[in-house]
Amino acid sequence: MTEPVELLYVVVGLGASGLSAVNFLTAKGHTVLVVDEQSAPGLASKLPEGVQTAFGGIDQNLLLSASTIVISPGVDPRHSAIVAAKGAGIPVVSDVQLFVDELRVRDEKLGKQTPIVAITGSNAKSTVTTLVGEMAKASGKVVGVGGNIGTPALELLSIADLDMVVLELSSFQLEHIGRLGASVATILNISPDHLDRHGDMQGYLAQKLRIFHEAGAAVICIDDESLQVSCQQALLEKGVGGAGVITTSGTIDGGDQADLYLVKEQGVIWLCRQGKRLISADEVFIKGGHNLLNALSALALGVMVGLEMSAMLKVLGEFRGLPHRCEYVDKVANRAYFNDSKGTNIGSTIAAVDGLGAVYDERSLALILGGLGKGQDFSELSDCVEKYVHSIYLIGADAQAIEKGLLAKPSLARRIHHAGNMQTAFALASGSDAKAVLLSPACASFDQFKSYSDRGEQFVAMVKALTTA
Repeated sequence: MTEPVELLYVVVGLGASGLSAVNFLTAKGHTVLVVDEQSAPGLASKLPEGVQTAFGGIDQNLLLSASTIVISPGVDPRHSAIVAAKGAGIPVVSDVQLFVDELRVRDEKLGKQTPIVAITGSNAKSTVTTLVGEMAKASGKVVGVGGNIGTPALELLSIADLDMVVLELSSFQLEHIGRLGASVATILNISPDHLDRHGDMQGYLAQKLRIFHEAGAAVICIDDESLQVSCQQALLEKGVGGAGVITTSGTIDGGDQADLYLVKEQGVIWLCRQGKRLISADEVFIKGGHNLLNALSALALGVMVGLEMSAMLKVLGEFRGLPHRCEYVDKVANRAYFNDSKGTNIGSTIAAVDGLGAVYDERSLALILGGLGKGQDFSELSDCVEKYVHSIYLIGADAQAIEKGLLAKPSLARRIHHAGNMQTAFALASGSDAKAVLLSPACASFDQFKSYSDRGEQFVAMVKALTTA
């Protein structure tokens, strides 16, 4: 009798998702080798006993010995060793793919199908993912929420009697998911991000569109015609031409061709569905047009998986937003402060500026910008900044590049100030005549901070210091 071939899984990258993959695979009885470029990964002490490790680099020969490679989202697949392994025909998958495959195996044994709501986009993924998760709970569902939002997908398998899964997925994760099969999927929006990894917008969008592979339904925003066309084409190409589609629009008094949209009546904005008013913007804590569109997206996703409308609207009326995502901090000396430190790309900052500018009026915002620019074209910010921003305070490594981009509008020259660091920018912004101070850097944080959350927490601490001064 032939001896069974021992399967070796090589997990590349020992972050949270990598550790979850190791724990899952070892529990299934597989042989696992963990590879990481760091010589002493922070999570190494949490590895199960008996797991082999090779730290301090990614060795091509080790990868070529694998039966399957599980790649963490933070590992660049253009690494020569990864490229060589793919060239040799070795499967390279994400932890999310392991999760989906295991969930389907379990469902088959139990004779059920657990709905998966899959959410991606350049911005607002976490807000919409959290909203849908809360809406599912309010509808009486046992729901698992994870993926890019913080909880690795594989850890959701430990939830007893799981009724539904809501996954936030990044382009890095989607790059190595081949069989997602979501019950409903959406790309909320698209704007330049991670171009240093994906090459260009076409490459970036291609990874996002993978979310529709074998999807049962889709939510599509009609405000971006190019993205709408790309999504519809992807649904056809990926074998789901019959998928149900529900549309959204955040255009006030002009988007009523969508299934869920906004109207303004007697000065009040309403969230509507197919001619019926659902809830007014005055009843919702999260402010700005971009956040109202996020609310519509969450409602649309919930509708597609059968969540109760009354329960969803109750959640909307109570939801106060997520930390570091256009988060209202406080009002001091008649000036409001907003922490949008999670705004790490241009699209996110445009959404924040447009959304808050519509509330506070033209040239009303003091905007703190800067950090690591990730190769973005900052001239794309100039239109909304010219309209809504009173003064700009630049910080971080790519301040010069940001200024150059903003000067696509020469009129902005007198509004731009090089502050250098957050403390100086905050002090200058707080001393300005702006109605609101907005931290929305449009950049990664690692030049001056540990993370975007560290950056946001420092901003919040400065606001709180004003209230106790």
